[in-house]
Amino acid sequence: MIVGSLNVDSTSYVETFPAPGETILSHGFQVALGGKGSNQAVAAHVVGASVDLVARVGSDAAGDFALATLERLGVPTTAVARETDAPTGVAQITVADSGENTIIVTGGANLALTPAVVDAEHERLAAASVVLTQGELPVPTIERIAEVAAASGVRFVLNLAPPAPVSAAILRSADPLVVNEHEARAVGIAPADTHGLDAGAPDAAGGPLDAWRAAAASAVGRVARSVVVTLGPAGAVAAASDDSWVAAAPRVDAVDTTGAGDGFTGALAAMLAEGRPLDEALRVAVAAGALAVQARGTVDSYAGREAVLRTAGLDSARPAGDEPGRSA
Repeated sequence: MIVGSLNVDSTSYVETFPAPGETILSHGFQVALGGKGSNQAVAAHVVGASVDLVARVGSDAAGDFALATLERLGVPTTAVARETDAPTGVAQITVADSGENTIIVTGGANLALTPAVVDAEHERLAAASVVLTQGELPVPTIERIAEVAAASGVRFVLNLAPPAPVSAAILRSADPLVVNEHEARAVGIAPADTHGLDAGAPDAAGGPLDAWRAAAASAVGRVARSVVVTLGPAGAVAAASDDSWVAAAPRVDAVDTTGAGDGFTGALAAMLAEGRPLDEALRVAVAAGALAVQARGTVDSYAGREAVLRTAGLDSARPAGDEPGRSA
């Protein structure tokens, strides 16, 4: 189950980002489904998870577009309600030819995802294998999701993007806490010696992946039950109470990095929901992110199960005992 934001993305493609006060011309424009919640729901769905998405959209044309897109992609919309007094959330995105992006999000109807909504969806949440949410929701809602998950014995996965001031107790219940390098530093996770570390550089012995693996391991139990840190083109690391792991990313030509982190997180949650261990889920997630950056856009850039698992070097068969009917 994914409780999260749903936006409509307006993306301009440019040679380079404008300087403050500068006006430039784009060489491309696209309107597409976005928002971390819906992105991650699509990413989980295309790699084989049965997904329930709890989200809110406005009673506007953007809301019509969002619902139609989810239905086209096969993601159920039964828990996506419409708000009459708020517009559908929007993200204004600029993508440079380097593949890097800037994003401005206006919450709109997403702000109607209150703790009361979580309580109303209690039965749906309790039936899930995993519940995933993100930092784009109001803090009281994030905390209520964690509380209901704990009471129901459901694994709580928190993608703290952007960083939100959730309580330390809620962070400690995350299994895993998923953050990028900057979000990790915001919650006190960082290599002991950061001199010369470049997360975008290829890894080597003693390089960024190894240093971040140690940092993630040191945060287990102190910051969260388990930790995943994404490191862009270098790959990602994960740590739990029993071990820590590195997953280097394959070398690819990045076309558009927008939504790649959501592709990673959705795939990670899907693999955990089907019973794969964290190290395998990490490998699949890195593969999903690497495939996503090779195409423009967000949800339409996410590769399917066979391609993702083949890139990760794993069998596409589900683990023994997995229940396909249960949701991420």
